[in-house]
Amino acid sequence: MASVRGYFHPKTATGDASLIPSPPWHYSGDLLTVEYRTDPARVRELLPEPLELADEDPGAVALIWADWQSCAADGNQLLDPVLAQYKEAFAVVRCRYKGRTYSRCVYIWVDKDFAVARGLHQGYPKKLGSIHQTRPHPYGPAPRIEAGARFGATLAAADRRLAQAVVTLREPSQTNGFVNSHPMAHHRWLPSIEKGRGLALDELIETGAASSEAGQAWAGDAELELFEAPTEELARLEIREPIAAYYRQVGVVWDGGTLLESGTSGAE
Repeated sequence: MASVRGYFHPKTATGDASLIPSPPWHYSGDLLTVEYRTDPARVRELLPEPLELADEDPGAVALIWADWQSCAADGNQLLDPVLAQYKEAFAVVRCRYKGRTYSRCVYIWVDKDFAVARGLHQGYPKKLGSIHQTRPHPYGPAPRIEAGARFGATLAAADRRLAQAVVTLREPSQTNGFVNSHPMAHHRWLPSIEKGRGLALDELIETGAASSEAGQAWAGDAELELFEAPTEELARLEIREPIAAYYRQVGVVWDGGTLLESGTSGAE
């Protein structure tokens, strides 16, 4: 009997063609975070049962741009950068489950197929997009990480611009914001292959960093715009009040999650 190998599709005789390697996955990244308040009803409509609105500041949203390098435990992808480097932009809200506050990614766009595959495994609703952000550098015209530095960020998908921001750093900060500071409560969904059978996979999971490290966070101010698009709904999280903006370099290890419950989301 032939056997096939690989952590993800495609599974082959050797497993070398698998789109993603097995965890743990290691990440190094530059994060630009813009936090603002929207109508809590627009957050609530994105929370399937049994998730509820957060008790405090239920309309808070974080829109985050990230420029990543990632790899498996052996680090080999770092030496073949096309397999390591990618960018993403994602919207995070907060929610409550059994009295505990969680963060939840409700929209996310990435620019590499392996990042989409990892997201499907982790419960992130990833789609392909075009993401760009200003990179800091100690020489030339690029901004330094210091007061007054200005960073731009853009997000587009399906030929439409969805968001753009300009962040101006003001001062060092104790935090990188509060919306994305909790464990993640995500759903893993997969429709049944048989029509009318609902979901073959319906899991509510808790996931987050197995370990992390980070540089000095900087707080600042942001000019943020969201745009309507025919196949995207980010603009429904309309900007009602700015909160703050942040910049930070981070290192993260992801190595699995925890099943909270299954078969109760009522998703279609």
